Amino acid sequence: MRVLYIHQYFTTAQGAGGTRSYEFAKALIARGHSVTMLCGSAQRGVTGLTQPFSKDKRQGLVEGIEVIEIDLAYSNYDGFFKRALKFMKFIYKTLQIVLTGKYDLLYATSTPLTVAIPGIFAKIFRRKPFVLEIRDLWPELPKAMGVVKNPLVLSGLGLLERMAYRFADVGVGLSPGICEGMARFGTLPKDKITLIPNGCDIEIFQKNEPMDEGNIPLLLRELLATKFTVVFCGAHGLANGLDAALDAAARLQKQGLHHIALIFIGDGKSKPQLMERVKKEALTNSYFFDPIAKTALSWVLQRAGIGMMLLKNIPAFYYGTSPNKFFDYIASGLPVLNNYPGWVAELIAETQCGIVVPPDASEAFANALIDFSKLSKTQWQVFSHRALQLAKERFNREALSAKFVMVCEQVYDQKNR
Repeated sequence: MRVLYIHQYFTTAQGAGGTRSYEFAKALIARGHSVTMLCGSAQRGVTGLTQPFSKDKRQGLVEGIEVIEIDLAYSNYDGFFKRALKFMKFIYKTLQIVLTGKYDLLYATSTPLTVAIPGIFAKIFRRKPFVLEIRDLWPELPKAMGVVKNPLVLSGLGLLERMAYRFADVGVGLSPGICEGMARFGTLPKDKITLIPNGCDIEIFQKNEPMDEGNIPLLLRELLATKFTVVFCGAHGLANGLDAALDAAARLQKQGLHHIALIFIGDGKSKPQLMERVKKEALTNSYFFDPIAKTALSWVLQRAGIGMMLLKNIPAFYYGTSPNKFFDYIASGLPVLNNYPGWVAELIAETQCGIVVPPDASEAFANALIDFSKLSKTQWQVFSHRALQLAKERFNREALSAKFVMVCEQVYDQKNR
């Protein structure tokens, strides 16, 4: 089976983004299938291709994956309309390949939802089976955040969403709420929707091999060695609500608790404002670092005290997202502090692998960090063990990859009966 896999933000483990598509593509190849990965040039991504672009694209084999990278750099600093323009340019370039290339099945993963357009074209004009993976519900999330307010744009996105579900042979959702959202119109039957959440790269995050510490900033290494470190790794965007962590940091500083350091690793549109706030309020316990590759991040998380799972207090987020960082934390055996309700909070409470605090409650947030910083090594290891156990038992990447391959094979087999 030849799979055309469309993921605009594809990266290998050498990049700083999520590697779900990379791992899934390798799983297909291990089963004897071939994969062509069609992607753009993401800000934090590393596709594995290094040669110069020719006519806006470059192509080559990366660990058995045929990667076609379109020269269309994406940045978290882009505004909505600039992003939208890049999304449409990516789709325009993609359609040329979708309508002429050789493949047996098209697998498209959002965001953005516009990646469904090539799947719709493949289904209508090429009669190819189409599997649609939804990582975040659109347009519900941008609407709830107030990022998209124009009623015409919202109507257009709503129409695209319905068409995407109408033409998809199978839908894959990354959280229970996403699966429910995909089924709400009735155009994609519930028995055609499969839950495959983000997985834990246990092999990467449990490596005990010596790390070239030159890949880690000196200050970050010093903080990990001398402080109780509270880590956030991921996008610094409007949705992440990182001011909640700085509110807690301000409380800690007022209490003179200098043994706790808050570390933010990543990038995004809100990062300059967050750094400016730290400077203005002289928060000497808060530090910002550039994104680092997942292979280096594993070294950091294995030495941290607790990981922060933060989002703005927007109900659409409670069950409609599947955050990469949570799975990286528990794969490292890192306890998690979560500050919003939903399925992740319920998992943490059920397994007792961390602590859940109410949204917009800086005092509870700060007190939770204080309590964790006071744990003995043995007490902390109990939380760590529970986190790693959750990763292995429910979110093992190998098991989820096998489920993904099975979904693709079943869709292909049904088409060719």
